[in-house]
Amino acid sequence: MRHRCRVPQLGRPADQRKALLRALTTELIRHGQITTTLTRAKAVRSQADKMITLAKDGSLAARRQAMGYIYDKQLVHRLFDQAQERYSNRNGGYTRVVRTLRRRGDNAEMAIIELV
Repeated sequence: MRHRCRVPQLGRPADQRKALLRALTTELIRHGQITTTLTRAKAVRSQADKMITLAKDGSLAARRQAMGYIYDKQLVHRLFDQAQERYSNRNGGYTRVVRTLRRRGDNAEMAIIELV
């Protein structure tokens, strides 16, 4: 039983769920915004905020943690170069989730998640 467990399951085993969140976080940082389901957007929001917080720290240990999570090495370097000037006056809340129309076919709630 998973009573009071707050981890979004996303209908996948743990390894697939981790890979999905890593891929969505990588693409969000690369493109600035992505369209996905509302549940996935809410799940990737916390991971993206953690990566940007690591980039604001800027230390070598933080860079290595980000490289262990984000798939693209050059993307990590670009994030660490831009994050300190872009998010210096913001303490969290680096992403915005905007609901959009439901998906045709299965009527799933869709959302756009974007970097602020």
